[in-house]
Amino acid sequence: MPIPNGRCGAAPLDPAMTPDPALTPAPASPTAIRCHGLVKRYADVVAVNGLDLAVLRGECFGLLGPNGAGKTTTIEILEGLTEPDAGEVEILGSTWTRNAKELRERLGISLQETQLNEKLTVGETVLLFRSFYKNGRDPEDVMARLSLDEKRDARVGKLSGGQKQRLAVACALAGDPEVLFLDEPTTGLDPQSRLELWHQVMDFRAGGGTVLLTTHYMDEAERLCDRVAIVDRGKVIALGTPVELISSLHAANVIEFASEPEIGEADLRALPGVAEPHRRGPNWSLPVNSLAETVPPLLALVERSGARLVNLSTHRATLEDLFVSLTGRALRED
Repeated sequence: MPIPNGRCGAAPLDPAMTPDPALTPAPASPTAIRCHGLVKRYADVVAVNGLDLAVLRGECFGLLGPNGAGKTTTIEILEGLTEPDAGEVEILGSTWTRNAKELRERLGISLQETQLNEKLTVGETVLLFRSFYKNGRDPEDVMARLSLDEKRDARVGKLSGGQKQRLAVACALAGDPEVLFLDEPTTGLDPQSRLELWHQVMDFRAGGGTVLLTTHYMDEAERLCDRVAIVDRGKVIALGTPVELISSLHAANVIEFASEPEIGEADLRALPGVAEPHRRGPNWSLPVNSLAETVPPLLALVERSGARLVNLSTHRATLEDLFVSLTGRALRED
């Protein structure tokens, strides 16, 4: 006997019960922040040069690079504060041209330099920023989390630089955002305040929030970021997890040394375990896997050449070592 509509034991389909695909909500995109072909020029200077990025929801993503690399310009475009000359930007599935008002309700922003009313108190400032949002966090809780509760009644103008930086982050969190933009968030902070801010970033991410931060502190990027984009001259030159990026050096350690007179590059390349020696300021930088394999032959080379060893140090390979190997410049060069 034929089966009605080809479905075993099922009644014929009722068109009225069939969901309309046009009315079915699309699943949320796994991408929180996306930009493609981003370009920004200031006169003859190209600050951002065809930059592409995709930040996943729930991810802490770092933009790493030296001063002038285009990090701040990029993040200001993504925040809707600067208009790009070319390219596309999408935040939480929306664009600034279509949904600017709604987007601002869902974002928290801490600028590299935040100018706050110096005559207001800390408590008044956080309360003011909370009032900008329909929904948000308890101002008292925000101040406590950033260790500002004891400064509740202090005027902003009387705060230290580090306290003002923490207040800027507190204001960014006041609206309980889905995405948090942090531009150089720990610059000027003392070590304890820096660690406190790191914990806030980790807590925000653990709660499902997305973080995009710019930094030139290697330990900060390695500690906080799920993925990192190294930016130079307005372009992404390397992208991956901190472990992946560091492993691309093919070296677990780095030897830095200087001698008078200098040892030639050809002699350094001939040392066991040395792959790509490069200059780092006045020093030679030698990425190696085994310090025990390379240091003794290096010292013997210096002695045979009659040179004087000026300095020698070793450290675990970092993101900065990768950047120097790619560009020949340090991340914190002016």
